[in-house]
Amino acid sequence: MGAAVPAGARLFLALTLSLGAGAAEPDGRAAGRKVLPPPSNLHYSFGQLCKLKWTWNPAEGISSGCDLKYCSEILINGILQDNREWTKNLFREEDVSLNEEVRFRVRSECKFDNTSELSNWVEIFTTPKGAAGTAAVGINCTWYDLEYMICTWLPGQNASASTNYTLYYWYEGLGHRQQCQNYIYGDNFGCNFSLSIPNCTDVYPTISIMIRGNSEEIRPVCANKNPTTIVKPGPPRIVTVSMIKDEIHLEWQKPGTFPAHCLVYQVELKDSKSDSGQPYNFKEFTKARFPSVHPNNVYIIKVRAGLEGTCYSSSQWSDWSEEKSIGENTDFTFYIVLILTIPLTIAVATIILLVYLKRLKILIYPQIPDPRKIIKRMFGEQIEDFQGSLGDDFLNVSKPAVEEEISSLVWLENPESSTSENEDRERPALQVKAL
Repeated sequence: MGAAVPAGARLFLALTLSLGAGAAEPDGRAAGRKVLPPPSNLHYSFGQLCKLKWTWNPAEGISSGCDLKYCSEILINGILQDNREWTKNLFREEDVSLNEEVRFRVRSECKFDNTSELSNWVEIFTTPKGAAGTAAVGINCTWYDLEYMICTWLPGQNASASTNYTLYYWYEGLGHRQQCQNYIYGDNFGCNFSLSIPNCTDVYPTISIMIRGNSEEIRPVCANKNPTTIVKPGPPRIVTVSMIKDEIHLEWQKPGTFPAHCLVYQVELKDSKSDSGQPYNFKEFTKARFPSVHPNNVYIIKVRAGLEGTCYSSSQWSDWSEEKSIGENTDFTFYIVLILTIPLTIAVATIILLVYLKRLKILIYPQIPDPRKIIKRMFGEQIEDFQGSLGDDFLNVSKPAVEEEISSLVWLENPESSTSENEDRERPALQVKAL
């Protein structure tokens, strides 16, 4: 007979067998549970512009009691995105960027079935085309007045200076993709195109923008825009502005084709004597009244439009309207200048008048000349004329006669002294001058 097994040993053996029966397989699944077959024939295709579509065949050998669904995930450049999805469909379609590596994986799951395990993942990935660093960057789009869109971007850092980019756009309901024709060149590239989306269900479709280069070396890039977040109204137009007594009455026209209840307005009223304006907010209405204004001040008014949050998610204000001014500004500078100018003008006119009167007095009452000066001038001029007419001939003729007469007198009076002959000659000459 064999030895009896103690009760404690039997309990330990039972626990060991039970734990061994529930042990997990090396791949982490519980032992003994059936693993679901994965989907098969996974592949992808490109739809409109930025849409990537994955399709697969159903898993085989699934029991009828399994509520089969397919779980799919997307990884961008190896980073898992927060968009896991469960579906009974055999496809999935997403808007992706063509500038990054996209990895897609899918597996089979039986909901509310504890007898089967999840299938293995089936993966596929797409790699971007073109050289790295050549794709357009900084794509920014604005939808103006629900009528046209302007998109701008910068060239890739590795793109050549001769690179030209082409923009395509598409949204659900457009049919085929459209190419932009009106390009903007400068520091930034850009393009504007007409865009009017019918809004019948109050839900706008996502707008897909693709920008690609003029060669295969330029990497394409896609951007998806929610139009309600990038819409911008145009500036309102001021229709009338008037002042009645001490009130300003203002009326303007709403921009674009926006519903009236989707617009809000801001009016800025600025006194010409102040540095900043006072903003006033209005909703829906396109008329405003401002009481208690000073009639002797000039007021500058401008209006801009914004969007109601219940209609659009955009927080962009429109540009300001053209400024309008009203009122009369009483400027005392003119009067001060006038007060200072009048006395100065009178003084200058007085001086001019006095000078003129002095000259007029000379003309009317000329100065009487002095007779003595006149006679002196007359006789002085005659004596000078007479002496000038005689000249040197008169002196030369009369001089020898006098000398001859004087010399004879001198000779008779003093015949002894020869040395004093010259003195005797000078003496009669002096007597002639005295006569």
